Amino acid sequence: MAREQWAETGVGAVVLIVAAGFLAYSLTAGGPSQANGYSVEARFGQVGSLAPGASVNVAGVKVGTVARIDLDPKSYLAIVHLDLDPKVPLPADSTAKIASDGLLGGQHIVIEPGGSTDNLKAGGEIENTQGAVDLFGLVGQMLRPQQPAAAPAAQGATPAPDAKSPAGA
Repeated sequence: MAREQWAETGVGAVVLIVAAGFLAYSLTAGGPSQANGYSVEARFGQVGSLAPGASVNVAGVKVGTVARIDLDPKSYLAIVHLDLDPKVPLPADSTAKIASDGLLGGQHIVIEPGGSTDNLKAGGEIENTQGAVDLFGLVGQMLRPQQPAAAPAAQGATPAPDAKSPAGA
């Protein structure tokens, strides 16, 4: 009987050690990475479900991540801070767009390089941006188009008497 208890205790200890190993690995491998590139920012009117850690792509290739998202209290624009790969210099007139991974997928940033000979510098800003598109809002507008404002007569107002008809008739 005592031998079985020691075996169960040993198996439990092994399970706990393996679980601690998986936890340590997941915290180091899957956690937020340290900024090792150059940081730029872009301002968007709508970021949708974009979140820190989302990828930044050029031609479908990941070149960075979204470091954080703040709100500018004066302009009410979302300031997206990007951490870009230092091996990929981008032209200063590049365009940043928020794209969707699919109909119900997450969102990421797509950068379309411009033609400028000057490159974005660390701490710079991408001036040309296009915010997230609300797909469900667009579908809703297609299914239920807005009705134009009705004339007052159609809203129950009584029409003015006809000038040709005699008064009181």
